[in-house]
Amino acid sequence: MRMSEELALEKEKTSRKPRADSQRNREKLLVAARDVFSAGGPDASLEAVARRAGVGIGTLYRHFPTREALFQAVYSREVDQLVQLAAKLADEAPPFEALRRWLHAQIGMVATKKGMLTALNPVLDGSTEVFAQHQARIGRAVGELMARAVAAGVIRDDIDAADLIRAVIGMCYMPEQPGWQETVIRLVDVFLDGLRRQDGAA
Repeated sequence: MRMSEELALEKEKTSRKPRADSQRNREKLLVAARDVFSAGGPDASLEAVARRAGVGIGTLYRHFPTREALFQAVYSREVDQLVQLAAKLADEAPPFEALRRWLHAQIGMVATKKGMLTALNPVLDGSTEVFAQHQARIGRAVGELMARAVAAGVIRDDIDAADLIRAVIGMCYMPEQPGWQETVIRLVDVFLDGLRRQDGAA
């Protein structure tokens, strides 16, 4: 191999590493933000996110220069994961169980969003269209799980995806107490039992 080719390869390797490291740091920050903000409380802060991710606060700001940027990135990631989970559960779980497990995951997403709204107090100017698109994706995901459960004869067909999401979110935004997520999960399970057809199998 000629010297010029060796130098070109070495340059390519060194140029790749910062991008790979940067992507890993960004992912670590998103995971840390989800964990910190879903737990909520007075310790939920940007500094706590950086500490949990194992990076400096400057690294956080390089990836997310504003509170709104972090909020939107975490929220978008949570929606992506919910949509992917719906497809996974449709392949792997019985219809009623798939719907139950997906709704439990949605409660976790709402917890993260609540924590971010409280801790970050984002302005979110110009985000209405983005959030509407995300909500539409969530509605389609749960709607497909519900349609599968209706077709299998395990839930009633007189409630739609929007009604179900409103019910779950309403439970999540009751006066908050320690352990509220576990309380909401129990309430959602009771609500789902009310949707179950008496002659349906799980």
